[in-house]
Amino acid sequence: METSDVIILGAGAAGLFCAGRAGQRGLKVVLLEKTDAPGKKILISGGGRCNFTNLGAGPGNYLSANPHFAKSTLARYTPADFIALVEKHRIVWHEKTLGQLFCDGSAKQIVAMLLAECPSEQVALTCGVEVASVARGEDGSFTVTANDGRQWQAPALVIATGGPSIPKMGASDFAYRLARQFGLKVVEPRPALVPLTLGGEEALFRELSGVAAPVLARAGKAQFAEAALFTHKGLSGPAILQVSSYWRHGEAVGITFLPDAATDWLIDAKRDRPRAQLRTLLRERLPDRLADALAERLGLERALGNLADKELREAQVRLADWRFHPNGTEGYAKAEVTAGGIATAELSSRTMEATKVPGLYAIGEAVDVTGWLGGYNFQWAWASGHACAEALAEAST
Repeated sequence: METSDVIILGAGAAGLFCAGRAGQRGLKVVLLEKTDAPGKKILISGGGRCNFTNLGAGPGNYLSANPHFAKSTLARYTPADFIALVEKHRIVWHEKTLGQLFCDGSAKQIVAMLLAECPSEQVALTCGVEVASVARGEDGSFTVTANDGRQWQAPALVIATGGPSIPKMGASDFAYRLARQFGLKVVEPRPALVPLTLGGEEALFRELSGVAAPVLARAGKAQFAEAALFTHKGLSGPAILQVSSYWRHGEAVGITFLPDAATDWLIDAKRDRPRAQLRTLLRERLPDRLADALAERLGLERALGNLADKELREAQVRLADWRFHPNGTEGYAKAEVTAGGIATAELSSRTMEATKVPGLYAIGEAVDVTGWLGGYNFQWAWASGHACAEALAEAST
């Protein structure tokens, strides 16, 4: 049996960062990873360039049953703090859009940086560990047993195994099973930042597969102005991925196809260009295939001058709030993250420790804190890992 100060399960973004910080604070850390290498999700993120944070990351960019939970953690480790670390390692980066920061080179640089931040004499990383059981002794210590019989023991255990999104990367619901084992509640997990699927008559929009356009997308009380993409299964693109986190089965998704259009733009066009057709006007503002599909569904195939103002106003309203009724999502296989997770009501917002189980911590995607698309989930990984490592160091003194 190998003993240490803390066992961290999962060598993804949160686990790696927490291990490095804890090791730097003098703790002996055992970091166990199920797959054959650390940071696999990091490597595929941002098209291989890792959207490692967002300049505007704040509590308002996250979903949680308790929207206030992340405030303390995010305030104590900010995007500026992580940027300073990136620059310390001489990783060149750039801002893409909307505050999203990417490596100029490769996501491999971020993984290498996180590993370099783990002091070799303090942090022992072991990959290929399939956990068979986790037990808590009468003295409060945790014993982790692998399928091959290897065992590790420590007074503290950190759950950093993420959620079940992208199972081909080794993701699973292990964090939730472990949390429930120790009596912690779990907010029902669901795929987030995920494409939506269309059925019935709306499946006709699949003929537009590959067509994208800037839109304003809405679900629930959330709205995002980014691009939407039609796919052979339904809807995707940044705007759709964003609202998918807020969408619930049975609800509609509203799309504004011309978010910059004036309120009465068709009425104005009728006055200025009475011989023009709606299809022509839409083609001037949208991809041809999308313009044709919308014009066909609106059924206004005559010149604007031959259409009543009422008809044109109804078309304006429809284009400003076109309702789609998704029949589902493409599931965890295509979801970038998982919404829901270990209930924040069970954790300290300062330390990430379970309030009912001293020595047990949960960080990163395993927790019911889910960020928007664009580097926010990585920032939560860094911030929650940092808070946990600081708490572990305090507890050990």
